Amino acid sequence: MPNFYENPNLQKKANKIVTEGGQFPTRKEAIQGINKTKKSGLSNFPPDYAKQEKFYASEEYQDKVKKALTNNKPLPKYDENKSTYKGTTLKGENLKRTYRDRGGVLRYPYEALTERTDYLQIDINQYESARERSGNQDNLIGRVGTRRLSTRGRRPNGLTTKSLVNKGTILLQIPSQVQDGNSVSYGDSKMNTIVGAALQGTTNIATGAADALVNTEGGPGAKLGAAGKATKDAFLDAAKASGLNLDNAQALFNANIATGVVGAFGGNVTVNQLLARQSGQIFNPNMELLFNGPTLRNFRFSFKMTPRSPEEAEQCKLIIRTFKMNMAPKVTSGRGGQSLFLNTPNVFELRYKSGIANHPFLHRFKQCFLTDISVNYTGEGVYATYENREPVSMIMDLTFKELEPIYDQDYFDAVGLDADGTVGY
Repeated sequence: MPNFYENPNLQKKANKIVTEGGQFPTRKEAIQGINKTKKSGLSNFPPDYAKQEKFYASEEYQDKVKKALTNNKPLPKYDENKSTYKGTTLKGENLKRTYRDRGGVLRYPYEALTERTDYLQIDINQYESARERSGNQDNLIGRVGTRRLSTRGRRPNGLTTKSLVNKGTILLQIPSQVQDGNSVSYGDSKMNTIVGAALQGTTNIATGAADALVNTEGGPGAKLGAAGKATKDAFLDAAKASGLNLDNAQALFNANIATGVVGAFGGNVTVNQLLARQSGQIFNPNMELLFNGPTLRNFRFSFKMTPRSPEEAEQCKLIIRTFKMNMAPKVTSGRGGQSLFLNTPNVFELRYKSGIANHPFLHRFKQCFLTDISVNYTGEGVYATYENREPVSMIMDLTFKELEPIYDQDYFDAVGLDADGTVGY
Protein backbone atom coordinates (compact mmCIF):
# COMPACT_ATOMS: atom_id res chain seq x y z
CA MET A 1 0.00 0.00 0.00
CA PRO A 2 1.52 3.38 -0.94
CA ASN A 3 2.28 5.90 1.77
CA PHE A 4 -0.49 8.51 1.85
CA TYR A 5 1.99 11.20 2.87
CA GLU A 6 3.68 10.76 -0.53
CA ASN A 7 0.53 11.92 -2.31
CA PRO A 8 1.62 14.72 -4.73
CA ASN A 9 -1.45 16.82 -3.95
CA LEU A 10 -0.74 16.70 -0.24
CA GLN A 11 2.93 17.55 -0.83
CA LYS A 12 1.89 20.53 -2.94
CA LYS A 13 -0.38 21.71 -0.17
CA ALA A 14 2.38 21.25 2.42
CA ASN A 15 4.76 23.21 0.22
CA LYS A 16 2.33 26.14 0.06
CA ILE A 17 1.65 26.12 3.82
CA VAL A 18 5.31 25.97 4.85
CA THR A 19 6.53 28.60 2.37
CA GLU A 20 3.86 30.97 3.65
CA GLY A 21 5.15 30.60 7.20
CA GLY A 22 2.57 28.15 8.49
CA GLN A 23 2.85 24.55 9.67
CA PHE A 24 2.70 21.19 7.98
CA PRO A 25 -0.90 19.89 7.59
CA THR A 26 -2.64 18.69 10.72
CA ARG A 27 -4.36 15.34 11.06
CA LYS A 28 -7.62 16.81 9.78
CA GLU A 29 -5.89 18.21 6.71
CA ALA A 30 -4.12 14.90 6.09
CA ILE A 31 -7.44 13.07 6.17
CA GLN A 32 -8.87 15.59 3.74
CA GLY A 33 -5.91 14.92 1.46
CA ILE A 34 -6.64 11.19 1.62
CA ASN A 35 -10.31 11.66 0.78
CA LYS A 36 -9.42 13.76 -2.23
CA THR A 37 -7.15 11.06 -3.62
CA LYS A 38 -9.27 7.93 -3.26
CA LYS A 39 -9.02 7.45 -7.00
CA SER A 40 -5.30 6.84 -6.56
CA GLY A 41 -5.93 3.89 -4.24
CA LEU A 42 -5.35 5.79 -1.01
CA SER A 43 -8.75 4.99 0.44
CA ASN A 44 -7.74 3.82 3.92
CA PHE A 45 -5.07 4.39 6.53
CA PRO A 46 -1.72 2.56 6.54
CA PRO A 47 -1.29 0.01 9.36
CA ASP A 48 1.19 2.17 11.28
CA TYR A 49 -0.77 5.40 10.89
CA ALA A 50 -0.40 6.37 14.57
CA LYS A 51 3.39 6.19 14.41
CA GLN A 52 3.45 8.08 11.13
CA GLU A 53 1.25 10.81 12.53
CA LYS A 54 3.56 11.23 15.52
CA PHE A 55 6.60 11.29 13.25
CA TYR A 56 5.18 13.92 10.89
CA ALA A 57 3.98 16.06 13.80
CA SER A 58 7.43 16.23 15.38
CA GLU A 59 9.43 19.45 15.45
CA GLU A 60 12.38 17.56 13.99
CA TYR A 61 10.37 16.69 10.88
CA GLN A 62 9.04 20.25 10.61
CA ASP A 63 12.60 21.57 10.47
CA LYS A 64 13.56 19.01 7.83
CA VAL A 65 10.55 19.98 5.73
CA LYS A 66 11.45 23.66 5.82
CA LYS A 67 15.08 22.96 4.90
CA ALA A 68 14.02 20.69 2.05
CA LEU A 69 11.64 23.28 0.61
CA THR A 70 14.20 26.06 0.98
CA ASN A 71 16.76 24.01 -0.97
CA ASN A 72 14.22 22.70 -3.53
CA LYS A 73 14.74 19.15 -2.28
CA PRO A 74 12.02 16.45 -1.98
CA LEU A 75 10.21 16.20 1.35
CA PRO A 76 11.75 13.69 3.80
CA LYS A 77 9.94 10.37 3.95
CA TYR A 78 8.71 8.33 6.88
CA ASP A 79 11.27 5.86 8.16
CA GLU A 80 9.96 3.23 10.58
CA ASN A 81 13.42 2.81 12.11
CA LYS A 82 13.56 6.53 12.99
CA SER A 83 9.98 7.04 14.03
CA THR A 84 10.35 6.23 17.72
CA TYR A 85 11.83 8.38 20.47
CA LYS A 86 14.26 7.17 23.11
CA GLY A 87 14.00 7.42 26.86
CA THR A 88 11.35 9.52 28.58
CA THR A 89 11.19 12.30 26.00
CA LEU A 90 7.78 13.94 26.00
CA LYS A 91 7.11 15.42 22.59
CA GLY A 92 5.22 18.66 22.96
CA GLU A 93 2.59 20.10 20.72
CA ASN A 94 3.58 21.71 17.46
CA LEU A 95 3.75 25.48 17.68
CA LYS A 96 0.58 26.61 15.92
CA ARG A 97 1.12 30.32 15.32
CA THR A 98 -1.42 32.71 13.85
CA TYR A 99 1.26 35.15 12.66
CA ARG A 100 4.30 35.14 10.39
CA ASP A 101 7.95 35.81 11.11
CA ARG A 102 9.14 39.31 10.26
CA GLY A 103 12.76 40.34 9.85
CA GLY A 104 14.51 43.60 9.09
CA VAL A 105 16.38 46.30 10.99
CA LEU A 106 15.17 48.79 13.59
CA ARG A 107 17.49 51.47 14.91
CA TYR A 108 17.79 54.44 17.21
CA PRO A 109 19.12 57.05 16.53
CA TYR A 110 17.53 57.19 13.12
CA GLU A 111 20.47 58.62 11.16
CA ALA A 112 22.56 56.24 9.10
CA LEU A 113 25.49 54.40 10.65
CA THR A 114 28.94 54.88 9.18
CA GLU A 115 32.21 52.97 9.30
CA ARG A 116 33.21 55.17 12.25
CA THR A 117 30.07 54.69 14.32
CA ASP A 118 30.15 52.57 17.49
CA TYR A 119 26.84 50.95 18.42
CA LEU A 120 25.19 47.93 20.07
CA GLN A 121 23.76 45.34 17.71
CA ILE A 122 21.08 42.97 19.05
CA ASP A 123 20.07 40.07 16.81
CA ILE A 124 16.87 38.12 17.54
CA ASN A 125 16.82 34.35 17.01
CA GLN A 126 14.51 31.51 17.93
CA TYR A 127 15.60 29.42 20.90
CA GLU A 128 17.29 26.05 20.45
CA SER A 129 17.92 23.76 23.41
CA ALA A 130 21.56 23.14 24.30
CA ARG A 131 21.22 19.52 23.18
CA GLU A 132 19.85 20.50 19.77
CA ARG A 133 22.28 23.37 19.28
CA SER A 134 25.31 21.18 20.00
CA GLY A 135 24.11 18.27 17.87
CA ASN A 136 24.16 16.02 20.94
CA GLN A 137 20.74 14.43 20.48
CA ASP A 138 21.42 11.33 22.59
CA ASN A 139 22.36 13.29 25.72
CA LEU A 140 20.26 15.73 27.74
CA ILE A 141 23.40 17.77 28.51
CA GLY A 142 24.65 20.10 25.81
CA ARG A 143 28.34 20.53 25.06
CA VAL A 144 30.30 23.39 26.61
CA GLY A 145 30.53 26.48 24.45
CA THR A 146 27.33 25.97 22.46
CA ARG A 147 26.08 29.46 23.37
CA ARG A 148 29.08 31.33 21.99
CA LEU A 149 28.29 33.75 19.19
CA SER A 150 29.82 33.52 15.76
CA THR A 151 32.41 36.14 14.92
CA ARG A 152 30.15 37.55 12.22
CA GLY A 153 26.72 38.91 13.00
CA ARG A 154 24.04 40.01 10.58
CA ARG A 155 24.80 42.86 8.21
CA PRO A 156 22.60 45.74 9.41
CA ASN A 157 21.06 47.22 6.28
CA GLY A 158 17.50 48.06 5.27
CA LEU A 159 15.16 49.65 7.80
CA THR A 160 11.71 48.22 8.43
CA THR A 161 8.49 49.96 9.46
CA LYS A 162 7.12 46.96 11.36
CA SER A 163 8.06 45.27 14.60
CA LEU A 164 10.33 42.22 14.41
CA VAL A 165 8.99 38.71 15.02
CA ASN A 166 11.35 35.77 15.74
CA LYS A 167 14.19 37.31 13.74
CA GLY A 168 15.69 40.65 12.79
CA THR A 169 18.18 43.17 14.21
CA ILE A 170 17.95 46.17 16.55
CA LEU A 171 20.68 48.81 16.51
CA LEU A 172 21.06 51.09 19.54
CA GLN A 173 23.55 53.69 20.67
CA ILE A 174 26.23 52.62 23.11
CA PRO A 175 24.62 53.09 26.57
CA SER A 176 26.03 55.56 29.05
CA GLN A 177 27.20 52.85 31.45
CA VAL A 178 29.29 50.20 29.69
CA GLN A 179 30.59 47.58 32.09
CA ASP A 180 30.93 43.87 32.54
CA GLY A 181 31.55 41.66 35.56
CA ASN A 182 32.63 38.06 35.90
CA SER A 183 32.15 36.03 39.05
CA VAL A 184 32.60 32.46 40.23
CA SER A 185 30.93 30.86 43.24
CA TYR A 186 33.12 29.72 46.16
CA GLY A 187 32.12 28.61 49.66
CA ASP A 188 33.71 28.14 53.07
CA SER A 189 34.32 24.51 54.01
CA LYS A 190 35.08 23.17 57.52
CA MET A 191 36.30 19.70 58.37
CA ASN A 192 38.07 18.87 61.62
CA THR A 193 40.88 16.37 61.65
CA ILE A 194 38.85 13.53 63.16
CA VAL A 195 36.11 13.85 60.53
CA GLY A 196 38.70 14.02 57.74
CA ALA A 197 40.53 10.96 59.04
CA ALA A 198 37.23 9.11 59.49
CA LEU A 199 36.21 9.80 55.89
CA GLN A 200 39.57 8.67 54.58
CA GLY A 201 39.50 5.67 56.91
CA THR A 202 36.04 4.67 55.74
CA THR A 203 37.25 4.74 52.15
CA ASN A 204 40.32 2.67 53.03
CA ILE A 205 38.23 0.18 55.05
CA ALA A 206 35.86 -0.44 52.15
CA THR A 207 38.70 -0.67 49.62
CA GLY A 208 40.89 -2.91 51.78
CA ALA A 209 38.07 -5.30 52.70
CA ALA A 210 36.98 -5.63 49.07
CA ASP A 211 40.53 -6.28 47.88
CA ALA A 212 41.04 -8.89 50.60
CA LEU A 213 37.83 -10.72 49.73
CA VAL A 214 38.70 -10.79 46.04
CA ASN A 215 42.46 -11.40 46.05
CA THR A 216 43.06 -13.60 49.15
CA GLU A 217 43.79 -17.25 48.39
CA GLY A 218 42.03 -19.99 50.31
CA GLY A 219 38.48 -20.66 51.39
CA PRO A 220 35.83 -18.36 52.83
CA GLY A 221 37.48 -18.37 56.24
CA ALA A 222 40.78 -17.12 54.88
CA LYS A 223 39.05 -14.42 52.85
CA LEU A 224 37.00 -13.20 55.82
CA GLY A 225 40.07 -13.22 58.06
CA ALA A 226 42.03 -11.14 55.56
CA ALA A 227 39.13 -8.72 55.18
CA GLY A 228 38.88 -8.34 58.97
CA LYS A 229 42.60 -7.63 59.28
CA ALA A 230 42.44 -5.06 56.47
CA THR A 231 39.51 -3.37 58.20
CA LYS A 232 41.33 -3.25 61.54
CA ASP A 233 44.53 -1.86 59.97
CA ALA A 234 42.58 0.85 58.13
CA PHE A 235 40.78 1.84 61.34
CA LEU A 236 44.03 2.08 63.33
CA ASP A 237 45.68 4.08 60.56
CA ALA A 238 42.74 6.53 60.53
CA ALA A 239 42.92 6.97 64.30
CA LYS A 240 46.68 7.52 64.15
CA ALA A 241 46.29 10.10 61.34
CA SER A 242 43.79 12.07 63.41
CA GLY A 243 46.09 12.21 66.46
CA LEU A 244 43.51 10.36 68.53
CA ASN A 245 44.73 8.32 71.52
CA LEU A 246 43.01 6.56 74.40
CA ASP A 247 43.01 9.58 76.73
CA ASN A 248 41.64 12.23 74.40
CA ALA A 249 39.26 9.72 72.84
CA GLN A 250 37.73 9.13 76.29
CA ALA A 251 37.52 12.89 76.92
CA LEU A 252 35.82 13.52 73.60
CA PHE A 253 33.42 10.66 74.23
CA ASN A 254 32.45 12.09 77.61
CA ALA A 255 32.06 15.62 76.15
CA ASN A 256 29.79 14.32 73.42
CA ILE A 257 27.61 12.47 75.95
CA ALA A 258 27.41 15.54 78.19
CA THR A 259 26.31 17.86 75.39
CA GLY A 260 23.76 15.26 74.27
CA VAL A 261 22.23 15.06 77.75
CA VAL A 262 22.03 18.86 78.05
CA GLY A 263 20.50 19.06 74.57
CA ALA A 264 17.71 16.73 75.65
CA PHE A 265 16.67 19.38 78.19
CA GLY A 266 16.69 22.20 75.65
CA GLY A 267 20.27 23.35 76.08
CA ASN A 268 22.14 24.32 72.92
CA VAL A 269 25.74 23.50 73.77
CA THR A 270 28.23 22.09 71.28
CA VAL A 271 31.31 20.00 71.96
CA ASN A 272 33.49 22.93 70.86
CA GLN A 273 31.80 25.24 73.37
CA LEU A 274 32.31 22.73 76.17
CA LEU A 275 35.98 22.20 75.24
CA ALA A 276 36.57 25.96 75.05
CA ARG A 277 35.16 26.46 78.57
CA GLN A 278 37.10 23.52 79.97
CA SER A 279 40.49 23.92 78.34
CA GLY A 280 40.35 26.95 76.07
CA GLN A 281 40.65 24.73 73.00
CA ILE A 282 38.39 23.82 70.09
CA PHE A 283 38.64 21.45 67.20
CA ASN A 284 40.74 22.82 64.37
CA PRO A 285 38.12 23.36 61.61
CA ASN A 286 40.77 23.28 58.86
CA MET A 287 38.77 25.95 57.07
CA GLU A 288 39.29 26.21 53.33
CA LEU A 289 37.61 28.08 50.50
CA LEU A 290 36.35 25.58 47.92
CA PHE A 291 35.03 26.03 44.40
CA ASN A 292 31.25 25.65 44.16
CA GLY A 293 30.61 26.29 40.49
CA PRO A 294 30.29 28.92 37.76
CA THR A 295 27.69 31.66 37.67
CA LEU A 296 25.65 33.29 34.92
CA ARG A 297 26.22 36.93 34.03
CA ASN A 298 23.60 39.67 34.02
CA PHE A 299 23.75 42.78 31.87
CA ARG A 300 21.66 45.87 32.56
CA PHE A 301 21.33 48.63 29.99
CA SER A 302 19.55 51.96 30.17
CA PHE A 303 18.75 53.79 26.93
CA LYS A 304 17.38 57.31 26.85
CA MET A 305 15.42 57.94 23.66
CA THR A 306 14.42 61.47 22.63
CA PRO A 307 12.91 61.20 19.14
CA ARG A 308 13.53 64.23 16.91
CA SER A 309 11.21 63.34 14.05
CA PRO A 310 8.03 61.30 13.44
CA GLU A 311 10.15 58.60 11.76
CA GLU A 312 12.46 58.35 14.75
CA ALA A 313 9.49 58.25 17.14
CA GLU A 314 8.05 55.37 15.10
CA GLN A 315 11.35 53.49 15.36
CA CYS A 316 11.36 53.97 19.15
CA LYS A 317 7.84 52.56 19.41
CA LEU A 318 8.69 49.55 17.24
CA ILE A 319 11.88 48.85 19.20
CA ILE A 320 9.99 48.78 22.51
CA ARG A 321 7.24 46.59 21.04
CA THR A 322 9.80 44.22 19.50
CA PHE A 323 11.59 43.63 22.80
CA LYS A 324 8.29 42.96 24.58
CA MET A 325 7.00 40.57 21.90
CA ASN A 326 10.16 38.48 21.58
CA MET A 327 10.67 38.01 25.33
CA ALA A 328 7.15 36.60 25.70
CA PRO A 329 6.63 32.79 26.04
CA LYS A 330 5.01 31.14 23.03
CA VAL A 331 1.65 29.40 23.33
CA THR A 332 1.75 26.14 21.38
CA SER A 333 -1.97 25.57 20.83
CA GLY A 334 -2.71 28.64 18.73
CA ARG A 335 -5.26 31.32 19.47
CA GLY A 336 -8.20 30.48 21.71
CA GLY A 337 -7.25 26.94 22.75
CA GLN A 338 -5.90 25.24 25.86
CA SER A 339 -2.13 24.95 25.77
CA LEU A 340 -0.47 22.06 27.59
CA PHE A 341 3.00 23.35 26.69
CA LEU A 342 4.72 26.69 26.33
CA ASN A 343 7.66 27.23 24.03
CA THR A 344 10.73 29.10 25.24
CA PRO A 345 10.94 32.79 24.24
CA ASN A 346 13.46 33.98 21.71
CA VAL A 347 17.12 34.55 22.45
CA PHE A 348 19.09 37.74 21.84
CA GLU A 349 22.63 37.93 20.51
CA LEU A 350 24.43 41.11 21.57
CA ARG A 351 27.52 42.53 19.91
CA TYR A 352 29.36 45.80 20.29
CA LYS A 353 30.15 46.96 16.76
CA SER A 354 32.37 49.59 15.19
CA GLY A 355 31.11 50.19 11.69
CA ILE A 356 30.52 46.78 10.15
CA ALA A 357 33.17 45.03 12.28
CA ASN A 358 33.10 43.83 15.87
CA HIS A 359 34.37 46.36 18.39
CA PRO A 360 38.14 45.83 18.80
CA PHE A 361 38.21 46.48 22.56
CA LEU A 362 34.91 46.04 24.42
CA HIS A 363 33.78 42.78 25.98
CA ARG A 364 31.85 40.02 24.22
CA PHE A 365 28.57 38.24 24.99
CA LYS A 366 27.07 34.79 24.73
CA GLN A 367 23.43 34.17 23.83
CA CYS A 368 21.09 35.93 26.26
CA PHE A 369 17.48 35.89 27.37
CA LEU A 370 15.78 39.22 27.97
CA THR A 371 14.60 38.75 31.55
CA ASP A 372 13.22 42.21 32.22
CA ILE A 373 12.19 45.35 30.35
CA SER A 374 10.83 48.55 31.87
CA VAL A 375 10.08 51.79 30.04
CA ASN A 376 9.62 55.21 31.61
CA TYR A 377 7.59 57.30 29.17
CA THR A 378 8.23 60.51 31.12
CA GLY A 379 12.00 60.63 30.80
CA GLU A 380 12.22 64.29 31.89
CA GLY A 381 9.98 63.82 34.93
CA VAL A 382 6.89 65.35 33.32
CA TYR A 383 4.36 64.09 30.80
CA ALA A 384 5.01 65.76 27.44
CA THR A 385 4.24 64.55 23.91
CA TYR A 386 4.47 65.69 20.31
CA GLU A 387 1.44 66.37 18.11
CA ASN A 388 0.96 62.64 17.37
CA ARG A 389 1.17 61.84 21.09
CA GLU A 390 4.67 60.34 21.01
CA PRO A 391 6.48 61.03 24.30
CA VAL A 392 9.28 63.56 23.91
CA SER A 393 11.62 61.53 26.13
CA MET A 394 11.68 57.87 27.20
CA ILE A 395 14.03 55.71 29.24
CA MET A 396 14.16 52.02 28.36
CA ASP A 397 15.83 49.66 30.85
CA LEU A 398 16.77 46.16 29.68
CA THR A 399 18.15 43.24 31.69
CA PHE A 400 19.76 40.37 29.81
CA LYS A 401 21.06 37.11 31.28
CA GLU A 402 23.42 34.75 29.50
CA LEU A 403 22.34 31.17 28.86
CA GLU A 404 25.74 29.63 29.60
CA PRO A 405 28.58 30.39 32.03
CA ILE A 406 32.00 31.57 30.89
CA TYR A 407 34.65 28.84 30.66
CA ASP A 408 38.40 29.03 30.13
CA GLN A 409 38.22 27.63 26.61
CA ASP A 410 35.96 30.52 25.52
CA TYR A 411 39.06 32.72 25.33
CA PHE A 412 40.93 30.45 22.92
CA ASP A 413 40.40 29.09 19.45
CA ALA A 414 40.64 25.48 18.31
CA VAL A 415 44.46 25.51 18.21
CA GLY A 416 44.94 27.20 21.59
CA LEU A 417 45.59 30.77 20.42
CA ASP A 418 43.70 33.83 21.65
CA ALA A 419 40.29 33.84 20.01
CA ASP A 420 40.26 37.62 19.51
CA GLY A 421 42.04 40.82 20.50
CA THR A 422 39.36 42.23 22.81
CA VAL A 423 39.18 42.19 26.61
CA GLY A 424 37.32 38.89 26.25
CA TYR A 425 34.07 37.85 27.85
